[in-house]
Amino acid sequence: MRILIIAFSPLDRDSRVYRQLLFFKSFSHSDITVAGYTDPRIDDVNFVRLDEGVPKSSVAKAFSGIKLKLGRFEQFYWEDEKVKSALGQLNGLCSDIIVANDIPNLPLSLNLARKNGAKVLIDCHEYTPREFDDQFKFSFFFKKYWDYICRKYLPKADIFTTVCCSLADEYQKNYGGDWKVITNAPFYADLNPKALDNSCIRLIHHGIITPSRHTEKMIELMNYLDERYLLDLMLINTNPSYFSKLKRLTTNNPKIKFRDPVAMTEIVDTINNYDIGLFLLPPFIFNYQMALPNKLFDFIQARLAIAIWPSPEMAKIVEQYECGVVSNDFSVASMAKALNALSSEDIMRYKMNSHKAAATLCAEKNHKLFAGLISSLLD
Repeated sequence: MRILIIAFSPLDRDSRVYRQLLFFKSFSHSDITVAGYTDPRIDDVNFVRLDEGVPKSSVAKAFSGIKLKLGRFEQFYWEDEKVKSALGQLNGLCSDIIVANDIPNLPLSLNLARKNGAKVLIDCHEYTPREFDDQFKFSFFFKKYWDYICRKYLPKADIFTTVCCSLADEYQKNYGGDWKVITNAPFYADLNPKALDNSCIRLIHHGIITPSRHTEKMIELMNYLDERYLLDLMLINTNPSYFSKLKRLTTNNPKIKFRDPVAMTEIVDTINNYDIGLFLLPPFIFNYQMALPNKLFDFIQARLAIAIWPSPEMAKIVEQYECGVVSNDFSVASMAKALNALSSEDIMRYKMNSHKAAATLCAEKNHKLFAGLISSLLD
């Protein structure tokens, strides 16, 4: 079975694609190739380094904008430097199954599949038609474009997967298809909850930074928590100016520390030394409203209590497994009130409930579903 996985992302920190690769490695007699921006460094997986492209000049951006406003969507897509380069690099590969990670890879994947009769699995990490719907540029130039790409190309895929029920429902409602949910849960970690020191309750937040996520809200939160709480931020610096701003905001607060990020395969073991996983995600865009991210499942595998705002997909997990607190609203004050009310016994109970949930909320469960989907493609 010849597998080609395509992702316009740095594969050394794309945990969802990493899990796909390990899922496929479990199938016997598989020849696996992955194409992306960085090498995932997995034994027996062939890697094709894709060109990230260079920033467009002002003139090129203007012409691109004109194409989009005139509805020349096919021309815009196939003239994209990333797509053209990837098509040239992957054109000679023969595949039985192609996995397109996110909508921008779908037309490319279908083009390659048509040449050698391959089946296509589309895995959507986000809801692309509304990915940046809080930004004028996206709404003005790209909203109709991505809707067009979805309407034309999604029906041509063979299998449809995404990260949570809300995104599956939205894709199915607007574009059809029988969507399956494969969550962002990591593989099971054989860990135990660490004992709690009530005088020093350690909060951890990890992940990439982007201004739209308003990481500064978690920094602000520390001004309202009692003296028990400390916060470590383990951030991937994808935006140097914003990262510098966050550093400045913590200058006079000894309760907040930055620590260097670790490899994605080391995250769960590293954060097991903390007590509470913190993630305050503002619901400014649809994808944030319905987020069910890696880090929530990382917190559970690390046997942490969880503290989140009431994002519905995350709240559903936390409330079902009783493994943390969900604030009453999307405010810093509401979260501060919820955390300050916790006793040591509360936090340890949440950590123990994460421990119980870890065997269920793990990638091994998703692997069974994934294997069934792949088997159906080969029937």
